[in-house]
Amino acid sequence: MKAIRYHRHGGPEVLQYEDVPVPLVNEREVLVRVHAASINPGDWQIRSGMAGDRFPLPYIPGWDISGTVEEVGAGVTSLRVGDEVFGMTANSGACAEYAALPAAQLARKPRSISHEAAAALPQSACTAWNALFVQGGLKAGQRVLINGASGGVGHFAVQLAKLKGAEVIGVASGRNEAFLRELGADQFADYSSGSWTQAVDPVQLAVDTVGGTEGNRLLEVITPGGSLVPVTWGNYDTDQAAAGQIDVHEVAILPVTTADLERISRLVEEGQLRAVIDRMFPLKETALAHELSESRRARGKMIIRVSSTADR
Repeated sequence: MKAIRYHRHGGPEVLQYEDVPVPLVNEREVLVRVHAASINPGDWQIRSGMAGDRFPLPYIPGWDISGTVEEVGAGVTSLRVGDEVFGMTANSGACAEYAALPAAQLARKPRSISHEAAAALPQSACTAWNALFVQGGLKAGQRVLINGASGGVGHFAVQLAKLKGAEVIGVASGRNEAFLRELGADQFADYSSGSWTQAVDPVQLAVDTVGGTEGNRLLEVITPGGSLVPVTWGNYDTDQAAAGQIDVHEVAILPVTTADLERISRLVEEGQLRAVIDRMFPLKETALAHELSESRRARGKMIIRVSSTADR
């Protein structure tokens, strides 16, 4: 099969389009013919070497897939050959024509959307759900700030928080204001404004999808007793948080389960949640998708189209 693979860490130029063996499945896995995959920040962070040697080389990137079941392991009873599914791999490998995935991390694809839209959902939508409701404990009527609201996790978080009945403040670049208000944001803050924290109402919860060195600014807008939930690593002053009685959570990377995916699928089928796709790239051009993701200027998700419509 064809796949994107790299043999050393570095920039997008290390990504190679090459022939690799089709993966074998164990008794609890299924082999999926990948129609589409999506890009997440972790993809380029691992590629660059930020994760160290946790992921052995050579390495096929990508975690989110949507495709068709080609083979089922002996112990799998929930899926059959020919089922259209979406989900997350256990150990990357999505940027390839075939991927082996645990059946417990797959669900049937929402019928109302394309494979490209389905591939946008697993990691980002489930991460948003976890940050808001599992870690953040968001309740109806509370005020929540989403930092990086126009990105992959952020644009799902805006929609999910509104569905809960929260008041949502979206933080992003100025060009994204109309986009975020369309998704349901009640207030908007342009992060490029040095005084943006003074222009928003205090919140009970802040979800940080950006991380980095500017995290302390989020502490300024959280009410005493409130929470900050980061979904990527950032710097948050512990003394400042303690003085403000703010609970700063650890980054939690949780496995995506069939139940998680089915919950997201129901919201999609009911028309309450949608994936916004910034751009789509053919498998050969995965490096370009990495470049755009690394720029942090994408709106919504970037998708890798692995097989063409004519192949399906």
